[in-house]
Amino acid sequence: MTGGAPAPEPLGIGLVGCGGFAEFVLDAAAGLPGLRLAAVADPSRERAERLGGSHGVPALGSLDELLGREDVAAVLIATPPATHAAMAVAALRAGRHVFCEKPLATTTADAAAVAEEARRAGRALVVDHVLRYNPLLRAVARLTEEGLLAPPRRFLFENDAADQDLGPDHWFWDRAHSGGIFVEHGVHFFDAARALIGSDPLSVRATAASRPGGGPVDMVSADVLHPGGVLASHLHSFTHAHRAERQLMRLDHGFAETRITGWIPVHGEISAWVDDSGAELWERLPARATELLAVDGFTPHGGERIAVRVERNAGSAAPARGRGEERTVPHQVRAVLDLGGEPRKPYVYAQSVRAALADLVRSAREGTRPVAAAAAGLSAVAVAEAATIAADTGTEQAVPRGRTGA
Repeated sequence: MTGGAPAPEPLGIGLVGCGGFAEFVLDAAAGLPGLRLAAVADPSRERAERLGGSHGVPALGSLDELLGREDVAAVLIATPPATHAAMAVAALRAGRHVFCEKPLATTTADAAAVAEEARRAGRALVVDHVLRYNPLLRAVARLTEEGLLAPPRRFLFENDAADQDLGPDHWFWDRAHSGGIFVEHGVHFFDAARALIGSDPLSVRATAASRPGGGPVDMVSADVLHPGGVLASHLHSFTHAHRAERQLMRLDHGFAETRITGWIPVHGEISAWVDDSGAELWERLPARATELLAVDGFTPHGGERIAVRVERNAGSAAPARGRGEERTVPHQVRAVLDLGGEPRKPYVYAQSVRAALADLVRSAREGTRPVAAAAAGLSAVAVAEAATIAADTGTEQAVPRGRTGA
């Protein structure tokens, strides 16, 4: 018989919004230590009963009914974007922790209100910015912190996404419900840029293109300026068949470049020019793969790998100079960071959501700041709304500095 304090009671969570995404989240969270599904709610009794029945929990009709249950300590919001802010505020005022699907809100003002309510209530709030919990991006951040990669001076994300399941009447195309492409989808990548660059953006220019024949806006681009002359460029198009989707994230580190593929990243390649000591450090990375790719709450499947090849004296030993920086870097590094390739995308996606929920449990228990906290959600919405206005007006927009949670 072992001693010690008893394990804390699992955090009871109630889910509101019983659509397809809710099923995905609950499957991802199944068996997560410290978390227990208490009930589900949806205005559609049929959907609520179907999801509640499959998980053996009560099916309710509204968020108010969820908040009336004593066994609901946290609320998982999986409803369309325009409802997120009001539901999050209601849950926080009722003393509940919140896990909110992105975006946190569809306007900066509403996102700021949610962030302020979380601060006032002293409750944990996690936004489902899954890229914050992706092992590849976490590894790039660690390599930057260690100095093997310089901080990015350029960020690029190109997203050719599918519209195959987005019929003309889908809420995605209705800005009143989704906030538009920048808000509904772009927040993931505005947030990723902020995390990897390490600063809040200053201003944004943007363009929007409509489908030929008077269709909806289905392609948008934005150039976001960060402090220190760092430029982040984003393009999102919802114009492809599923099988023809493609995404590329590119980070320019000066003497190094990172390329990551997939909007759920599963494969990355880094090329770098380094000196003698740098070559030795890079050669040690494969042995550190587990450490570098580790994300709390994310269970590796065992096929992850980091491979490094160093070509000694691939370039001249004479100093090289770029953007005013001079280095002696004769050796070329090529590194591959792989989570199992495209077949592992569903697994990585589910584990990233699971890690975000584990972050909620940890923050609720310990009072720690979540990785994707309200400030991250607010900052992403602020950039997204500024980009939307910039595209509408054709004028550069400042990103509201006082409201980005910096």
